[in-house]
This record gives sequence, C-alpha cells and structure tokens, in this order.
Amino acid sequence: MPLALSLTIPGTRELFEYGVVALSAIFFVVDPIAVLPVFITITEGDSPEKRKQMARRACLFTAGILLTFLVAGGLIFKLFSLTLAAFRIAGGILLSVTGFDMLRSMSSSTRTSDTEVTEAVKKPDVAIVPLAMPLLAGPGSIATVMVLVAQTRHFWQVVLLGAAIVITAAASYAMLRAASLVNRILGASGRAILERVMGLLLVAIAVQFIIGGVRDAFPELFRPQ
Repeated sequence: MPLALSLTIPGTRELFEYGVVALSAIFFVVDPIAVLPVFITITEGDSPEKRKQMARRACLFTAGILLTFLVAGGLIFKLFSLTLAAFRIAGGILLSVTGFDMLRSMSSSTRTSDTEVTEAVKKPDVAIVPLAMPLLAGPGSIATVMVLVAQTRHFWQVVLLGAAIVITAAASYAMLRAASLVNRILGASGRAILERVMGLLLVAIAVQFIIGGVRDAFPELFRPQ
C-alpha cells in the first residue's frame, strides 16, 4: 500500500471507474470458473461437508493472501527497489500470458500443472495448496493486486480494492460450493465461451497495464512533438 494516501474523497466517476477495473481485473485473473473442474477432480470421493469446508478455507486463505499483498505492496516495492513502471510491464506480460491461455481454453501454466493436480488428488486437504495457492491466489492475482494498489492515490481507492478482493473470494466460494451444479449447467462449451470472453477482457487489461508502464518509464515518447 502506498505510504502516503490522500483522505479526501475523489470524484464519484473516478471511484466508480477504479472500482470497476479493480473488480474486473481481480475476478478475471482469479477465474474461479476455470478452477471448478479441478476442484471436482481433487475432491472426488469427499463428503459434501468436507468439500464445503475446503471451499470455505480456500477462499478465506485466498482473500487473506491477496489482502496481505494489498497492505504490504508498497513495502515490497521499496524493499526490492521496484518501480511502478517495471511492475506494470511485468504484471501486464504475466496477465497477457494467462489471458491468451484463457482465449484458447487452456489451463494456464502460471497457475498449476497436470502433475500438481495429480498429486493433489492424493492429498487429504487441498484447501491451501493447491486451491488457495496457486489456483486462486496465483502469481497473476498477486501481481494484479500489487499493480492496482501502487496506482492508488486515495484511501477510498484502497478500500474499493479490498472490497473487490472480498467480493471475488465470496463469489469463488459460492461457485465452489455449487461446483457440480455449475459445471453441469455450463458444460464444457459454456465454460469455454466464458473463459474466452474473460480472457479477452483480461488481455485488454494487461495491455493497459503495459501501456501505462511504458508511458511511466519513457514519458518522452508520449510528449507532443
């Protein structure tokens, strides 16, 4: 979190635009829809109560991980002498990789691998690993939160970002709770369509991150001649 934030309330439009971007970016990169088949696979044979418990714990840990990076983001930037421009570009590239995988309805290699899923099937508890980390709160989600929090200038924008994380975690829990039903209703075709739409929007957000990073790193390129 930036160390100096204005407590003044910005314009309604500015808050609304930031809130929409924050919620869209975080929800699309967390992508609980893509986690549904994996969740069903690795909890096969578990009782409904145990699946409910693991879904709840996974989403609580997801919110906790992302909120931690929201609070500690500014300190991490200072500790590693990172610039917002560099992180915007790096985060944009990472998000674009995830987005392109979603456009092709492929499981992103930045989240998990087939080997990790196979190993998870044998684990008695999958709430923290691999559900919370890296399936829900993976590198892309963390990078997105850190870029968004570094862009904040007002305290209320940080509040909106925190709310976006909580809403995403709550929506993820609701979807995991109803995983079998949602998976059955959507089917493979429905999931693929939603994945592609969300992937397209995520790539657009990633490009915006990269453009912002390049503009910050090379302001002379954007000055009127």
